Amino acid sequence: MKLPRVIGLLLAALLPAGAGAQTSGGLSLEQRVERLERVLDNQSLSDILLQLQRLQQEVRQLRGELELQGHALEAQQQRQRPLYPNGDAGPTEERTEPVSEEPWEVPPAPTETAEVVEAVVAPPLSAADPTQEETQYQQAFGLLAERRYEDAVTAFQRFLATYPAGRYADLAQYWLAETHYVTREFEAAREGFTEVLDSYPQSAKAPGAMLKLGYIDYELQQWRQARNQLRQLEEQYPRSTEARLAERRLEQMRREGH
Repeated sequence: MKLPRVIGLLLAALLPAGAGAQTSGGLSLEQRVERLERVLDNQSLSDILLQLQRLQQEVRQLRGELELQGHALEAQQQRQRPLYPNGDAGPTEERTEPVSEEPWEVPPAPTETAEVVEAVVAPPLSAADPTQEETQYQQAFGLLAERRYEDAVTAFQRFLATYPAGRYADLAQYWLAETHYVTREFEAAREGFTEVLDSYPQSAKAPGAMLKLGYIDYELQQWRQARNQLRQLEEQYPRSTEARLAERRLEQMRREGH
């Protein structure tokens, strides 16, 4: 039994011409109530509410998947861009979501002395091998895209431990928080998105982190905090897509009386 049909039956039962009066269809109020009761015997209101909750959850997941697909497209475009040595002609577009504006350069070959030092203290992989850094980031992101959430959390945490100041550190921190958000671990997600704003305030993901903090407050029914967070986003990034989404959520809250 579809939800719209049940709602229609409810309305039909609540809008009779008068108590005990016959309608144009020949059914009295008592008959309509009996028919409605038979319908509800097959599918209770609790089942209907459960279906509605499931639909809302599916909408949240679809929104998350859309965001993931958009990011995957951007990452694919970056992988297709070759690396050029300094001074050579090549593409000049910058990384879409920069951690810093420093150029991504392949380090020079180590000298014999440097090799001896490296044998004792290995340099961070983010400084020695940017290709490896990107590979590990894409592997972690791929786990999230495949909905392997526990594995994605572990992979993003390992990436951040290995490349705490790497080129993709801000993105890894954002998607780690997003993984917690999708699985409704809201406190862990809040901590993660706050870390994005604290450690990477210039990241292109900063507006998204602010938006998700507002969404988390909404999910936890912290209405005042949600309004303040979303309004702050609108003021700080007025022309962003996230600001438009924030306004939609504020309008939804107004309709709901929050």
